[in-house]
Amino acid sequence: MNRQDQVDDPRRRLLVQALAAGCFGGLVTEPARADIFGSSPARLPPGQSIYRLSGGVRVNGAAATLKTAIGPSDTVETERNGEIVFAVGGSAFLLRSGGKMVLQGEKQADSIVTTGLRLLTGRLLSVFGKAPQGIRLQTLTATVGIRGTGAYLEVEPDLTYFCTCYGTADVVSASDPASKETVTATHHDKPLYIGADPKQKGKNIRLAPFKNHTDQELMLIETLVGRTPPFVFPGQEYETPRRDY
Repeated sequence: MNRQDQVDDPRRRLLVQALAAGCFGGLVTEPARADIFGSSPARLPPGQSIYRLSGGVRVNGAAATLKTAIGPSDTVETERNGEIVFAVGGSAFLLRSGGKMVLQGEKQADSIVTTGLRLLTGRLLSVFGKAPQGIRLQTLTATVGIRGTGAYLEVEPDLTYFCTCYGTADVVSASDPASKETVTATHHDKPLYIGADPKQKGKNIRLAPFKNHTDQELMLIETLVGRTPPFVFPGQEYETPRRDY
């Protein structure tokens, strides 16, 4: 499979092409990066939640702008033409079109700690900082427990796609506790489909292909919270995932 074929949205093609051209590696000038992204990818300053948005985006039902603050228990939605890249505390997210997510977290002193989220519809790429108590991701058909992990989710009414991009995840079918699996991944090692078929007790988790997200996008959202993905090395050309599935 040619993973570039998965990048079918024009905004995503622009993002991936720009990143592949070296936007994070000093090969593209600051003005050029600003033309492409609206601002050069970097850790977001205090008080800023949103790095980029396009189309229709709402936070707690209100139309969002670049100045909208997103908190640890807010609801973020994108319309069919919408997309948003944002950060909350040490976690960062790319919510694609037609998505709805509900954050779960708490303020602790001067920081925000993400404890979980519910993805009700759509497609979401996420990265999380270390969480001693773990982070819980929920969809209609899956419950996933993670710690300091990069993860990608796609939600359908009767099926969830989940990729542990790196880190460890405990995956359970929401309606079939007998279907469960622990995945430890370094580079998209074992994407899964999680279903809810009552006739498939103990078999509602199965292997899935790698699809619809890239290393460049992970690099972007990790940059917003001051980190880099664990498989990025200084001086290494940054490409889409090289592992075959």
